[in-house]
Amino acid sequence: MTDSSWHTDAFPELRAGPPWVMAEMMHSQGAVAEQMLADPPAASGAVAQAINETVRSGLPVVVCGCGTSEHAAHGIAAILAEALPRPMRPLVRARPALSAAFAPDDGLCIGISHDGETRATVLALEAARQAGARTAAITNRPGASVARVAGEVILTPRHDDSWCHTVAYSSALTAGIAVAARVSPVRALPSAIRALYEQVLEAPGAAAVAERLADRRVVLCAGLGPDQTTARELALKIAEGARMPTVSLELETVLHGQLAGHEPADALVLVTLADHRHHPRLARRAAHVAAAAGAIGIPVAGLVSRSYDRLLARELTPAGRITVQMPPSDAASPTIAALSAGAAGLQALTLELAHARGTNPDLIRREQAPYREAARLAEEEQGW
Repeated sequence: MTDSSWHTDAFPELRAGPPWVMAEMMHSQGAVAEQMLADPPAASGAVAQAINETVRSGLPVVVCGCGTSEHAAHGIAAILAEALPRPMRPLVRARPALSAAFAPDDGLCIGISHDGETRATVLALEAARQAGARTAAITNRPGASVARVAGEVILTPRHDDSWCHTVAYSSALTAGIAVAARVSPVRALPSAIRALYEQVLEAPGAAAVAERLADRRVVLCAGLGPDQTTARELALKIAEGARMPTVSLELETVLHGQLAGHEPADALVLVTLADHRHHPRLARRAAHVAAAAGAIGIPVAGLVSRSYDRLLARELTPAGRITVQMPPSDAASPTIAALSAGAAGLQALTLELAHARGTNPDLIRREQAPYREAARLAEEEQGW
């Protein structure tokens, strides 16, 4: 990259090589999560009250966003639902922001946007308000558009200076935990969540897995429940940071026709972190998925908890494993632990893939003119 005349202050810092800005953002996450849980953002209580009032009225709580923020919305919806009495949990759901904008629900709409200017999320909040719903936002920018149109605003403390967002994702998830703790008692010790991020980012295995996946044609990412949220974000990070084609699927969906389009040149990453009462059955199904991919010659890797590591035969994941020691259940609920560990694990793998492939993850390829033009065409007009 010799011509850098295109680079302005609107872009992330331009570096010639590692350490990338993404790495700095990743390693800030544990401290940010601990800070947000020990001293929750000011509007957490008001948003929790709005959630309680909304579901007690039988109305929906919709969490929405785009890209990484949409994946955070899925995680937040799962965390909030877990905090509610079981009959009320179906009232909380995640939606893509543009879908929410075109078909708004009444009740409460929570928009996620790190920089606060995602047009579809602004439209979703505006449409919800016009439909009579209450609104809230989770953002890092107090003066941004989403903050101006939301009734309540939760501010996250650390701006993500890389465009391959990491702390933007985890701080949105942590904001969801902080709100859930005001809805009802939840298990999320601040020190335990910090320790989990730091442990996973240092866990062995990511570099070895990346070396085995770096030349693959397409990477499939699959999981169930909160692990599917991690698989969605993993697919996006690999596409952005390592510039590889990816597909994200629910675990069972892999076995219903999807493999017909894939070949030994591809790879599959299984995410199995959520330890719950059904995990032995889930481990058996994950084993079927891995065996089916292996029969075609597709190499399989895993982002797994120690429980799944024991249940899944080693030969099922010839491309390697990143194995995570999950916190005890009294330190973090299974959903919170799986999402937090998954955030760190998927990011560690993405960064190692960027290293293996020689890509700069911070710019999400916008140092190349066609990709800058694609972004301009998508983002320049804000009046649609």
